[in-house]
Parts: sequence; structure tokens; C-alpha cells
Amino acid sequence: MKSGQFWEETACQYLTQQGLRLVARNWRCRGGEVDLIMRDTDALVFVEVKYHSQTQFGSAVEAVTARKLHRMRQTARHFLSETKSMAKEYRFDVVAIEGGRIHWLKGVTNQ
Repeated sequence: MKSGQFWEETACQYLTQQGLRLVARNWRCRGGEVDLIMRDTDALVFVEVKYHSQTQFGSAVEAVTARKLHRMRQTARHFLSETKSMAKEYRFDVVAIEGGRIHWLKGVTNQ
């Protein structure tokens, strides 16, 4: 298992323990990729997973740029369209892992 896959699996297990259910992993389209797509009650959650072993070049949260969030929104629109999802709500979360500590940021952008 590659390092990125390990941390994505770690994030998935963490979110599952918090009550979310996995819908898709590494969902791709021409516009981008979403690491995890989860369901939180009635809402779909598009999750970006970031891992940094050290913070000397910035935190894992800081690595999620406005451009990355824009691509997540585009990819989410493709997912909702292609799967004909009936989700009434959706949000974008970031799971940042630094030094083994998990930081779950809910609703980082809703536009």
C-alpha cells in the first residue's frame, strides 16, 4: 500500500468511527479527483485527505488551496450529475493528518 492510500484508509476508518458511511473512494473525472465520498445521515460529504509528516513547509490544512477546493466543487458536480444522486445536502470536508493526529474540518466550502 502506498503512503497516500494508507493515510486515506486511516481517514476513512476515522470518519466511519464518527458515523459516516463510505460511498466512493478516489472518484475521478476529467476535472479532478475526490479522495473519499462519504454519507453523513442525509448529506454527501466530499473529503480531501492531506498528510504532512512535518510542518516546516506548512501544515496539512494549508496545503488545501483555493484551487484545490474549486476542483473539488467541480468534481462533486460531476459526481452528482453522473450518479444522479438524490442527495439534498452536500458539503466539503478536509481530514488533515499531521504527526499521527487527525484534524477533521467540516464544511470548508459550500459554494
